[in-house]
This record gives sequence, C-alpha cells and structure tokens, in this order.
Amino acid sequence: MLEVIGIIAFFLIIVASIALHEIGHLVPAKAFGVKVTEYMVGFGPTLWSRRKGETTYGLKAIPVGGYIRMVGMLPPPKDAPEGTARSLTTGRVGTFVQQAREQALEEIEPGDENRVFYKLPVAKRVIIMLAGPFMNLVIAFVLFAGVLVGIGLPEPTTQVNSVVACAPSTTNPAGTATPDGACPDGPTPAAAAGLQAGDVITRFASVAVSDWEELSGLIRAAPPGPVAIAIERGGIEQTLTVDLIDITRPVVDEAGRDTGETVTTAFLGVRPDFIYVSQPLSSVPAEMWNLTERSAVALVGLPVRLYELVTDTLIGGEERSIDSPVSVVGASRLGGDIVASGESGPAKIAIFLSLAASLNLFLFLFNLLPILPLDGGHVAGALYEGLRRRVARIRGRPDPGPVDVARMLPVAYVMAMVLIVVGGVVIFADLVRPLSLF
Repeated sequence: MLEVIGIIAFFLIIVASIALHEIGHLVPAKAFGVKVTEYMVGFGPTLWSRRKGETTYGLKAIPVGGYIRMVGMLPPPKDAPEGTARSLTTGRVGTFVQQAREQALEEIEPGDENRVFYKLPVAKRVIIMLAGPFMNLVIAFVLFAGVLVGIGLPEPTTQVNSVVACAPSTTNPAGTATPDGACPDGPTPAAAAGLQAGDVITRFASVAVSDWEELSGLIRAAPPGPVAIAIERGGIEQTLTVDLIDITRPVVDEAGRDTGETVTTAFLGVRPDFIYVSQPLSSVPAEMWNLTERSAVALVGLPVRLYELVTDTLIGGEERSIDSPVSVVGASRLGGDIVASGESGPAKIAIFLSLAASLNLFLFLFNLLPILPLDGGHVAGALYEGLRRRVARIRGRPDPGPVDVARMLPVAYVMAMVLIVVGGVVIFADLVRPLSLF
C-alpha cells in the first residue's frame, strides 16, 4: 500500500512540474500580448479541457510533457506579403514546410496581426522560452531548500545502527549470511565481539571518539588484530575487545560504479545511525551548483547510458546501473520504493524530495539544449535572429526580418521522433527491468 501511495505521489509531482513549466511560458506570453489559444499538460487524447477567455486549458492522456500554443510561432517567408504563406520552395520537404506555414497562418484571426509570437522583440521571445525551464529551476531550489533547511543533511554518529553478520569478500561484498545463518568467511569482528544495535562507541584503542568520521578513520588506520573499544549500552559503559581483520573491497565512484580499483583496510563490521542536521539557507545554492555539475555530466553522458541500457541490461541481462536513465514510469516507481522502504520518516521525505528536485534540475538543463523542439532551440533561433539584425545594422544593410523557423521543422520532427523512440525504450526498461535505490 505504501508503495502505491509513493508511486501516485511522485507521479503527481511530475505532473505538477510539467504544469508549472508550461505556466512559466504562459504568464510572460500573455503579459507581452501574445495570443495563447491552448495550455495543455501532456500529449495525446484530451482527458479534460475548459475554455477561459481565448485560451483552452486541458489535461491529456500521456503526461510526458506539455505545451502552450501561441499564435504566430512560424513567420511568413521573406518573399511573401503580410498574411500569406507564399513560398517558391518545391519538393516533399518544401511541401511539408508550406503546409505548416499555412496552418500557422490559419490560427491568426482578424485583429491578431500584432499579437503573433514572431513579431515580439528578441528579448521578449527569449524570456518566454526560458521562463519554462526557469520554473523547473525554481521548483528544484524550493525542494532542495525544504530538504536542507527543513530536514537537514544526514550525518553518521558513533551509535551502532546494525552489525554486519559476516566478513565481506569479493563474492559476498555485503557480508550476508547464508540461508542457514552460516558465514562462509567467518563472522565480522563486531559480531564476534558481541556488539549490538544501539551501542554507542565512545573510545577506540584508548582514543576518545565523538563522530563517525573520526572513528572510521581510526579503524582504517589500525593494523589487524585485537583492539579495545569502549561502548555505552543502556547507560552503562563497558569495554569490549575486537579482533580487527583486513578486507579488500572495490573502489566505487560517486555514481556507485566499480572503478576497477581495490583498497585493503582494517574492518570492524558496524553500520552507524544517522541524525539529520538542518543547514542554513545559504547552503542551498552551493548544493544545487554541485548537483548541477553532476547533472550536466549525466546529460552529456546520456547517449552512452542509453546504449548501455539497451546492450548491457535489456539485451545482455546485466543489472541496471544506478545512473541509468528513467522515464516517468521509472521515476514514479522509485518514489514508491522510497515510501515503502525501511528508512526513517525524515530519511524517506528527504530522499523523496531530493529525487523530485533532481528531476526538475535535469529538466531545466535538458530543455536548454539548443535543438528544436526543445525550448533551447527556440532561444537559439531568437538569438541568431537578433545577431543577424545587429550585423545588418552595423553594415548598413536592410533588416533581414525574422529567422525562417519553418525551415527547421523537419529537423524538429526528426528530433521529436528520436525523443519518442528513446522514451519508449526507457519506459520498456522501467517495466521489465526497473531500477531500485534499495
């Protein structure tokens, strides 16, 4: 039941993020006088709609995006009189572009001639197109602020949360016991010495410890063999002797991938309890910048991750990588996993909101890509138009007019098809080989 609640809750967050993204476009468009005929969340068949003024607001069946329809997105060609779509271009592509222009002109009703998108100054067009991604950035900031300030960051303590039963090995890195409770490589030093969940480690080899980082550093630096540790159990202090062992473990990167390197250190075998420490609001921009850098790297590596998803996971049958791309379906399932997990209440909320914030931050960056039909493609076109007009003024030449965006429609439709295919592959992977955080 908790998993279903989590799936529904995260799905609603995704839909809300899409809706707010489109509101980001809608508000400045209306403020600048552009006629907006449609505001839609989703694609495909319309589930619900209502007309208010000159705009129809609605919800469609496939919630993988949204759009607003602004009158005059496609300017007439330079050789055509105002209000016509005449073009001398021939061929299949030319016919397709011509039909798109004619359809765009049909949306312009009498009196709307000065309310078309393409007649806006370049700066206003850029504001309209950037306002959608900017809304995702604002959502990410608010969610991260809620996590960092309202809940805080988890910090490990010297209190034992659980004791690892078995000594880890290359074939059993988690130190899991067999079904009959046996440990193939023997128990961990902590288990053999009788450490228990709830114990608070206060001293290690006569050195007083107050935080987990200090304790784990002492453990890693210690040689294998017996060492005395002081603990507090039920308000009573006592000393235990543990026989540390050396283990060799793989080194992983920030994404959890095996780097191929190993490190050998002393091992005790306890997992710490965590407390959540509230952070100042001033820490939010720095945390967001760090995540933005990681998201940008993930965006650049997206084609590789997609290739690995198909070849390694769907075809090769390997485990799905933690940095594998996910769809609306996969992200919602992750939300369900978080809510249904055994983590504490604050941990569930923090992970849930952080995932939603990361999704919005990624959408912000993805929509800035300078390719149509993404917002960044429209921004690039507007900036190119502004640059071209400025160069013409400097050279004393006539105004070259609006950039003929219609000529890029075949590219936009090809990219849209690519995005649809990629989305279908990722959704299929999320259904047959879902990603899990736990």
